[in-house]
Amino acid sequence: MTATGGTVTATARLRADGDVPVDISRVPAREAAERELSDPMYHENDPSLLQRGLSRLWEWLDDLFGSASGATPGGSLGLVVIVLVVAALVAALWWRLGTPRRAPATAGDSLFADGPRSARDHRAAAARHASAGRWNEAVQERMRAVVRSLEERALLDPRPGRTADEAAAEAGRSLPFHADDLRLAARAFDDVTYGGRTADEPAYRRIEELDTALERTRPTLDTVSPGTPS
Repeated sequence: MTATGGTVTATARLRADGDVPVDISRVPAREAAERELSDPMYHENDPSLLQRGLSRLWEWLDDLFGSASGATPGGSLGLVVIVLVVAALVAALWWRLGTPRRAPATAGDSLFADGPRSARDHRAAAARHASAGRWNEAVQERMRAVVRSLEERALLDPRPGRTADEAAAEAGRSLPFHADDLRLAARAFDDVTYGGRTADEPAYRRIEELDTALERTRPTLDTVSPGTPS
């Protein structure tokens, strides 16, 4: 190495034993270091992609709850109380409203899906299901018996594709005293047919009693549907 006036020359030189001096600039040196560090042996203990993702998620949740607890009266305890109250409200609404029912508005939602049968046939089928404890099927058949009986008595015009709700609304106009019971029976039918609910014996007995009561009821003459003989 050559010095002038007690200073080292500006160009740094590396010399191996017996070798000629080698100049190494910064860019090639950095690239060489990067290539060396990219060797898999240096990353055997690095966390996996899933571990890094979970770590980021937990960090985000921690920041989120930290910010929320800071803005909530009572801090973390207040946040927990609010979350529990919201969960209780959601559970109460779900219990009160039940499984959402889709409105029977398509042709596939017709009250009578298996062709024309008499009210007597539907009553017999309902009785068989009830004796076997199949309350869903018993409710369905008894509601069909109610509507078919009203059609047979000319209190409802036979109409393909009619739904239970439509039948209850139409029949309630000529049988106003039973209008509420007809709506409840139609709702029970929809609940077990479309809403995924399970009927029980009391639900079936209510429709059975309605069917019997309607058989003994005369329609209100001034509200009989057009074309219905008085």
